[in-house]
Amino acid sequence: MSTARSASPVPGVIDTDFKRSLLNSIAIFRSVEPDEIADLLSCCTRIDIENGKTLLSPQTPNRCVYIVLSGSLRVHLGTIDGAKIVDLGPGSCAGEMSLIEDKDPSAFVVAAEDSHLMVISHSLLWRMVERSHAFAKNLLIVLSERVRSDNAFIASSLDVLREAKHYAMTDALTELGNRHWMHDTFERELKRALKDQKPACIVMVDIDNFKHFNDQYGHVAGDRLLTAVAKVLRKHLRPTDLIARFGGDEFAALLPSLSIDKARRTAERLLEEVPKISPTTLPTPVTVSIGVAELAPGDDVDRLIHRADAAMYEAKAAGRNRVIAKE
Repeated sequence: MSTARSASPVPGVIDTDFKRSLLNSIAIFRSVEPDEIADLLSCCTRIDIENGKTLLSPQTPNRCVYIVLSGSLRVHLGTIDGAKIVDLGPGSCAGEMSLIEDKDPSAFVVAAEDSHLMVISHSLLWRMVERSHAFAKNLLIVLSERVRSDNAFIASSLDVLREAKHYAMTDALTELGNRHWMHDTFERELKRALKDQKPACIVMVDIDNFKHFNDQYGHVAGDRLLTAVAKVLRKHLRPTDLIARFGGDEFAALLPSLSIDKARRTAERLLEEVPKISPTTLPTPVTVSIGVAELAPGDDVDRLIHRADAAMYEAKAAGRNRVIAKE
């Protein structure tokens, strides 16, 4: 939806100033002999567009290329309030991609300030291409630069999306999977184990007296403790084991292909390793309570976690710093 205020023909006689503007200021006309396309330029128009007004929109067909003579335009992807792809200053053009693709604009082009534009219809543009080799070359350069710019923006956006996805699935403090990641990943692995009729166990690990530790030494020390326990889990569980921060001071690990007896022995090894972090990195000895539960027919991730969690609370109730396993 163009909101131009006025339109007027470009003079048929091209004066020296306009020649200089064509040669030096407008990329698409650089090195073009003005006399080659003088009659075509006389068929173009100029328009004014106010600051904030929309020049091009995906909802409105476009059959023109707009060259910024003064002022500037902004290009936004997706929505008019979406990410800005590029600013277009004097000498730049907009609308050329819909010419090549023969489609409606894929982005919004908005006036960043009061601007004065030259308007070239697509039919006139093709005639200029046929008339001037230099013009055709410039148009190709403009198009390739726009594609390269769009590709760079897309690549950057994909990087942002990948990073956002990572943090959406990762606990920021421990770099373990978070609860959302845990539910999806554990569920897939348990379904595979049931289908293949293989064993699997879930281990729930809770730091003993964590609230008292936090109250006594502060949240910074508490964060150090959580990070240290996460490192112990990563170090002493297998690469194939899946580890997540369940929440607060509680961790969950899925141990594929392990029976309850082997999972209990793994948990007992963790019980021995956690206190070893205390002398060098923490102000007081630390222990954990661990519950272990084995996958049974008909289980889903919630049922299995519930049984492992119940076993872990039994370990706490029995005096902490111990493992309780339930089939």
